[in-house]
Amino acid sequence: MAPDLETVRSAACSAADAAAEVIAGYCSRGDWKVTHKEDASPVTEVDVASEKAIHAVLSEALPSAAFYGEETGHSDAASGAANPGDLEDAVWLVDPIDGTKSFVRGMPYYSTQVALELAGELVVGVSHAPAFEERLVAVRGGGVTIDGVTVAASRVTRIDDAFLSSGNLKSLASDPDAWQRYATLVSRVVRVRGYGDFRHYHQLCCGQTDLVVESDLNILDIAALTVGVREAGGVITTLNGGPITRDTRSVLAACTAELHAEALAVLHGK
Repeated sequence: MAPDLETVRSAACSAADAAAEVIAGYCSRGDWKVTHKEDASPVTEVDVASEKAIHAVLSEALPSAAFYGEETGHSDAASGAANPGDLEDAVWLVDPIDGTKSFVRGMPYYSTQVALELAGELVVGVSHAPAFEERLVAVRGGGVTIDGVTVAASRVTRIDDAFLSSGNLKSLASDPDAWQRYATLVSRVVRVRGYGDFRHYHQLCCGQTDLVVESDLNILDIAALTVGVREAGGVITTLNGGPITRDTRSVLAACTAELHAEALAVLHGK
């Protein structure tokens, strides 16, 4: 039997609470160790401790779901057995501190990301930004809220009327043709900012930003946010227009299907 999505939502929120408590404890002490992964990205003991706290909450709430975390990787269902029936493909997707580079520098642009993927579909997402005291909660078919208030994306349909926010663009910038097409997009929108990480997705969900472009990320960064964008009425794909999957490394998100289609055409020189 498939899990009740309200139960899943509650568990994800509790997991985010547990992570926030761990993060607050370390921040109050102001001291933690920082190491680096093979790709040179930083990881702190706060990341690891937060993920362990999240895992403990989620494995108790839904023991038949597997777990995929940014720091501890993949683990099987807490029951230790193959997931039965409809839970065969239930997986928690977790990034305890998305935006670790910002966190290490004392910037507030970091968040805890918790999502559940069920049979290949992202169905629940919680994005909690402790420094902003802001939480986005989205449930498939149930809408999206920010701090308990239901929100929706804007209805902008034209690039010429749109606000654009960009995140990591290193890969995009390394391709001269793609970078020039991105420049065309930038030249046409009303306003350009680079809020990055969770921030511009929250803004898209509540109508403050209309377009988001990123070329360097992974599914754990955006799984929860993907549910939010969709429930807000927006469209989110890769920069090539493909579906969001475990292999996703880029994002084009827009408040409407019309704006997404127009931006996609510009980014591909059409």
